[in-house]
Amino acid sequence: MKRDDDVQRDPEDKPISGLPEGGKARRVYLQLRDEIQRGAYGEGALLPAEKKLAASLDVSRVTVRRALDALAADGLIDRRAGSGTTVRAIRDVPGVSADITTLIPQVKQMGDETTARLISFSYGPPPGFVATAMQIRPDARVQTAVRLRQIEGRAFSHLTTYVPEEIAQNYSEAELATTPLFRLLERSGVQVESADQSVSATLASPEVAAHLDLSVGAPLLSLNRVVRDGQGRGVEYLAALYRPDMFKLEMTLSRVGAGEGRHWEPVLNNAAQEAAE
Repeated sequence: MKRDDDVQRDPEDKPISGLPEGGKARRVYLQLRDEIQRGAYGEGALLPAEKKLAASLDVSRVTVRRALDALAADGLIDRRAGSGTTVRAIRDVPGVSADITTLIPQVKQMGDETTARLISFSYGPPPGFVATAMQIRPDARVQTAVRLRQIEGRAFSHLTTYVPEEIAQNYSEAELATTPLFRLLERSGVQVESADQSVSATLASPEVAAHLDLSVGAPLLSLNRVVRDGQGRGVEYLAALYRPDMFKLEMTLSRVGAGEGRHWEPVLNNAAQEAAE
């Protein structure tokens, strides 16, 4: 009986960037990717043959092939019949970074430097968790929009936003497809005062994986944010999923205090201080 990792694939299947299917293939992929990125195999270096890799890693050749297909899709190696597998020059992956202490001011900048594609747009009642977080009635109507944000043509985030209908009716579906939501909210007269935000990790569902060009179950950075106006009313709920290889949150810390009370605190730059005032 063949193991799952020994099942043959259609040779015409197009490899998907990111983690390959199968636990053993993912282990091989991650190990080889780490060795390439650390320089164990430099540019132009020839990787061991599939048979040798399979023996040294104690997996089947099909498992090795899956891992190599994923590395090739990521642009890390070249695979050519008769020539073996060679390591490509490590290219800079386009990405976005944000200082977590100034994230709200940087939302505008991100909107200017990246592009968005509208996937879906509708009106209806909010999910229960959204109604609770925004402190609105369960039977209230909200605009729900799903967008992909891209940099250099590559999607790095999957964004689902919920906006109360009385605010969202001030802009059109076409405008949402071409204009950052933050600007549309301001144009609608919303004065953003505060936001509650949480960051965690999750795994890509089949739908999200397809949009972000990843394998199902690939790790994602999950960010949820409730934006409020000066009266404390929820004006937007954002559920964002980011590719961790293309987006990162940064923070500068300073050691403060004395004795046993000495601890780390975030350093707020001028933009953060202005946002807090």
